[in-house]
Amino acid sequence: MDETQTYHGSCHCGAVCYTAKSPTITAAMSCNCSFCRRYGGLLTFVPAHDFTLHSGSEILQDYQFGKKVIHHLFCAACGIGSFGRGSLPDGTEMVALNVRCLDEIDADTLAIKPFDGKSL
Repeated sequence: MDETQTYHGSCHCGAVCYTAKSPTITAAMSCNCSFCRRYGGLLTFVPAHDFTLHSGSEILQDYQFGKKVIHHLFCAACGIGSFGRGSLPDGTEMVALNVRCLDEIDADTLAIKPFDGKSL
């Protein structure tokens, strides 16, 4: 079994900082929905209980569209969306991490898995 690692993430200006525990991240999802296509983030997911927001809760802005089930969160100061919140169909709360915002990750080394969010 893969060891759990702690990843450190932030927005560009550093106002939003967090850690997340996950098995080694070797892949990320690239979604083609209207938001993600423009946003350009690469995503991986962790259970909400493995995510800790250390700073920036007061500066986060929430954007929702479509079915309004995903909270696309971004820093009001620099505009970077380093993570979002949502839940699985069974109700399990998840956090979507933009791997481009994780200090320990070089996105160019990851396997990219396409996801057809446009069809949802």
